[in-house]
Amino acid sequence: MTEDVLDAHRRLVAANWPADLPREVQYPIGQRTLPEHVRHWAATRGAEDAIIYYGHTMSWAELDRLSDSLAALLARHGIAPGDRVALCLPNCPQYTIGFLGILKAGAIVVPVNPLVKAVEFEHYLRDSGATALIVQDRLHPIAQQAGLPPLVLTTALSDYLPARPTYPPPPGLDAPRTVPDGATDLLPALAAEHGPVPMPAIGWDSIAALNYTGGTTGLPKGCVHTQGDKVYTAACALTYLTIGAGHGPHMNFLPMFWIAGEDSGVLLPVVGGRAAVLLNRWDAGMALAAIAAHRVTSVHVLADSAAEMLAHPAAATTDLSSLADVTASSLVKVLDADLRRRFQALTGCVLREAAYGMTETNTMDTFTWGFQDSDRDLAADPVFVGLPMPSTDFRITDFTTGADLPLGETGEIRIRTPSQLKSYWQKDAATAEAIVDGWLRTGDMGRIDDWGCVHYLGRRKEMLKVNGMSVFPTEVEMLLARNPDIAASGVVGRADERRGQVPVAFVRLVPGSTLTAEALGAWCRGNMATYKVPEIRLMDSLPMTATGKVKRGELAALL
Repeated sequence: MTEDVLDAHRRLVAANWPADLPREVQYPIGQRTLPEHVRHWAATRGAEDAIIYYGHTMSWAELDRLSDSLAALLARHGIAPGDRVALCLPNCPQYTIGFLGILKAGAIVVPVNPLVKAVEFEHYLRDSGATALIVQDRLHPIAQQAGLPPLVLTTALSDYLPARPTYPPPPGLDAPRTVPDGATDLLPALAAEHGPVPMPAIGWDSIAALNYTGGTTGLPKGCVHTQGDKVYTAACALTYLTIGAGHGPHMNFLPMFWIAGEDSGVLLPVVGGRAAVLLNRWDAGMALAAIAAHRVTSVHVLADSAAEMLAHPAAATTDLSSLADVTASSLVKVLDADLRRRFQALTGCVLREAAYGMTETNTMDTFTWGFQDSDRDLAADPVFVGLPMPSTDFRITDFTTGADLPLGETGEIRIRTPSQLKSYWQKDAATAEAIVDGWLRTGDMGRIDDWGCVHYLGRRKEMLKVNGMSVFPTEVEMLLARNPDIAASGVVGRADERRGQVPVAFVRLVPGSTLTAEALGAWCRGNMATYKVPEIRLMDSLPMTATGKVKRGELAALL
């Protein structure tokens, strides 16, 4: 690689570093493992809330005790350090207990999407070699079809639901509990465990989790992440994302099986010693009620979620004054100046893009704090994702040759970060292809601007060539999102003999909109370069992933 380009980027980053932010990551209790963090907070804040779930509270002392009991239970059933334990639960306190208990046993967490079907479930279990499974009782039949490991622990979402919730839980959360044949009921089993728990040696470089990729290029691959990866990620979030939030509660509704939900719902609270206000799923009314009831100081939302909060009838009468820091991700709807203005008027918080990242890097690779004056972050190419975290480097390279490109040019984003996966689980060839000389090839298109900030332009495999010009579906979607009549869009390419490819936008309008495809086409011609203007196809709904992304593959099938 060309060291001159890397050095030039580092100089830009140093010159544009926000004056009020530390230049090194701040670790609340030092570079210690996740189990050590739980023990620390149990010893120093034992009676304080660690988890709040629709009004049920769990203290740090209780979380420490329950995760100890799970570690003892796993060890008694033969789970040894290095063994894999699958964790298939929606958001609930048992997820955090399970995550920490598995780590305390020296085992490796394998998060499993609770929305998968049997064939997909089987892949997670077989590929990881999981010898134990913690699963929601209602999902046991699907797991059974996939082929159960020797030890199966089940739990119901109602197990920690209070008799009188502080605010109404989503439908189904209070469903009667069941204990399937052959399974062990988790919470009674934990209550039966007593006595000291022998802790295996766990270090900074010990494997903590196999976080599986989304499977956009074949079956999902397990990203090997260590204790150090997890704690560095959480420390970055505490230092550069939840700025000003202090030790107040942090709310999470993102699915905790998803790497961003793990960061928000497990890692940030555990490393920061902050209460996690957990919502089982997104609901704008519940989110508003939870913020007010528990004096939430920080939350990470999707831009769509922020817009739904603003539109909710209770927004104007809900006390949101506790909020100190709110970040957003532009997935379906884009964060724009109007959304920022309205959100600040409601909450007092300046809504800003959170970070660039992926499962392979534990997601927390950049920050955008300090670039909001006059909306200069939003005026830049979408998606503006800011400066690299400390100890993290970016390069932009030619996709074919791998040569470094000058700053400002568009190419493949390569990254080198402390939280980078150590390998793909038992896939040497895939690892060698992805990690070259210590740098991760992301497959993402991007550029680095004159401030040293990174811009994400989309996946390379999704890039279109229109009359020889590069068109990034993500950019077109971001431009479309600026139209107030558009609720969501997904852009794919259609082959065209004359132009090579033509962008096609599948668009879902906001309820009540009378915008026509013809009128939207005219709006596009007035707001984007001619070669980027898509054909418009209006849809009643769009196919979405569990993590809130449009399934472009399914849209392509509709062409």
